[in-house]
Amino acid sequence: MAAGPWGWGLAVLLLLLLAVLRCAARRLRSRSTANSAVVSRDDDVSALLVTAHPDDEVMFFAPTLLCLGRAGARLAVLCCSAGNYYNQGEIRKKELEQSCCLLGVPASNVTVIDHRDLPDNPSVEWDTRLLASFVLKHIEANNINLVVTFDAGGVSGHANHIALYTALRVISLRAVPVFSRHEKNSLQVILYLLSERKLPEGCRVLVLESVNLLRKYISILDVPLSCLLPRDVLFILTEEESQQARRAMQCHHSQLLWFRRIYMLFSRYVVINSLHLLEKTTLTTQGVKE
Repeated sequence: MAAGPWGWGLAVLLLLLLAVLRCAARRLRSRSTANSAVVSRDDDVSALLVTAHPDDEVMFFAPTLLCLGRAGARLAVLCCSAGNYYNQGEIRKKELEQSCCLLGVPASNVTVIDHRDLPDNPSVEWDTRLLASFVLKHIEANNINLVVTFDAGGVSGHANHIALYTALRVISLRAVPVFSRHEKNSLQVILYLLSERKLPEGCRVLVLESVNLLRKYISILDVPLSCLLPRDVLFILTEEESQQARRAMQCHHSQLLWFRRIYMLFSRYVVINSLHLLEKTTLTTQGVKE
């Protein structure tokens, strides 16, 4: 059945809207910047990206690394597993170093934690206290004043990603928080909070915003919306920088399956990172919720 005049009109309107959005996105990309009081060219920034697996640094955080590097920050990556789920850990460590080099992080600043209690496995709950101690030790040893990691959604919902947020939340807090019955290690976390050190003064934590499935896969079309929505930091790559990120992903030869190739074409995280400050909130001690 032929489309009526209303159908054709709606199609033309949608095409015009798409063209306007694409044009706006390209204009905003050409001004690619991080307009924020959190990250400034005038700051002496020593930044640490904390990831769960080799390839997280490029699949999710390429805009952060490239924009921070452009602003003159010193960059380091702490990867909390070797990505050994398919017994490819040694290969993936080398791929990580090659990828980071293209993203502006020298191999000497790339550290992989290969601990038996922190396996690359979404069904294994990482030990919060162990993970937090590794991260804090690295922060203190390298005079880090800016940490970047996943938020509570982990972008993809991967349990290892979320564990990183939990660990950073623990060492950012100034008192014992309220835990739900779903946080199995709550007693352990409480003991850690009461007995262990916290983030150094002046060290800030940025967490990468998880977005819904539609926004996640509309690439640069999400740029105008990301500019309008509240955030503490917004990193947007230029076309040339996005190509640089895709070249970095090519270093992860062992991971270049068809669905990851599609991801690199359509994901907004190859172009945009919107981040929020993880506040060092002081919370009242109310025990553990039942």
